Amino acid sequence: MENNPDPPPVFLAGPTAAGKSAVALELAERIGGEIISVDSMQVYRGLDIGTGKPSPAQQKRVPHHLIDVAGLDESFDAARFVSLAGAAAAGIRSRGRVPIFCGGTGLYFKAFLEGLGGAPPADPKIRAELESTPLETLLTELERRDPATFQKVDRQNPRRVIRALEVIRITGRPFSGQRAGWQAGRPAVPGHFIGLIRPAGELHDRIRRRVDEMFANGLVAETESLLQRGLAKNPTALQALGYRQAVEHLRGKRSLAETIELVKIRTRQYAKRQLTWFRRQMKLDWITLEGQTAAALARISFCASPP
Repeated sequence: MENNPDPPPVFLAGPTAAGKSAVALELAERIGGEIISVDSMQVYRGLDIGTGKPSPAQQKRVPHHLIDVAGLDESFDAARFVSLAGAAAAGIRSRGRVPIFCGGTGLYFKAFLEGLGGAPPADPKIRAELESTPLETLLTELERRDPATFQKVDRQNPRRVIRALEVIRITGRPFSGQRAGWQAGRPAVPGHFIGLIRPAGELHDRIRRRVDEMFANGLVAETESLLQRGLAKNPTALQALGYRQAVEHLRGKRSLAETIELVKIRTRQYAKRQLTWFRRQMKLDWITLEGQTAAALARISFCASPP
């Protein structure tokens, strides 16, 4: 594999807690690959425990890219991801190794594979105005100006609501219409497109254990430290699952036990939305992981062999 001058990349997608990172790590060692994180929150320095960021030991085993590339005082979006991911993939290929894109941020996969479309860049003035407006008011405007997006958007995620309205205000056109060119299917580019999933009961158990481990490992203390470093001023990072609820706990909104349970519920909901999105928006070869990943790795290693 390492002698292949232009090895085709592997794309590993799927819902949170499915085990993508563990599979990617072992796969990279088997086929001579390096991992490009497709995670909108792992890009931020300091968001470690709650994002399931690979440990220093794991990053030593296999090179990882697009981890810790942005500070809390920076914005990060799909356009920046596409630029950095493209440069990382080119560097990996130049070394005769295999780029392994791994993560659960569907928008970043879609933008990298099919382009950013016609959506305009952020407008600081409009963005600031939207960020200072209550979410309920934003949702009312979105429902009036773009009912299709209102029905599909995650209404508990102000970042997505704000971006949709920002595009609408800049262009004067519905956000949904500007994304109509993105159709479900496999891009006409070489690569192996793999979706990883687990039976629902097993996935929920893994989510429960992961959330318990996050809080046991110090998520609340990490969040408190991040607030001192400016987390509250970064509306994107502040919406990270786990951190948002930890901030609310620190502000006295709910007890720790209630917070942990809420994060489990929100994570299950998020995993369901991810799975729905990937099935509708990307044509993937789905592999169901059950227990250990050895059998899945054998299948992926086979399909990821040089053509």
